[in-house]
Parts: sequence; structure tokens; C-alpha cells
Amino acid sequence: MATYTAAIRQSGEWWIGWIEEVPGVNAQEKTREALRESLSECLAEALEMNRNEARAAVGEGFEEIPIEA
Repeated sequence: MATYTAAIRQSGEWWIGWIEEVPGVNAQEKTREALRESLSECLAEALEMNRNEARAAVGEGFEEIPIEA
């Protein structure tokens, strides 16, 4: 399981945040904890969607290998 970084801040009554490593993963919630949960859910959905798109693009007979950054 990888670790990602969320940039968060309070803006008025709302907490807003973005996952730094994955464009388009962001959320807005009333509490810091709710924001953390929403970001986690959005990140999981985005990663699954990206995974499915990559697998569809590569076609059959592919191999998965780990990559470290």
C-alpha cells in the first residue's frame, strides 16, 4: 500500500484538500476528519479507475511489475 500526501486547509466553515500526487483528487467537507475520509475514498476510486483504464489500454497477456519512485 502506497502513501500519498494531502494538502488541506480550512476555508471558512469548510475543510478543503487535494491529493498532491494525483491530479483531480480533491474534496470539501465540514470537518477535518470527514475531509480525510472523503479524500481517501476519492483516491481509491481514482486509482481503481486509472488501473482499469491502463489494463484496458494494454490489452491481453500483460505483465504487472512493481515500480518504485
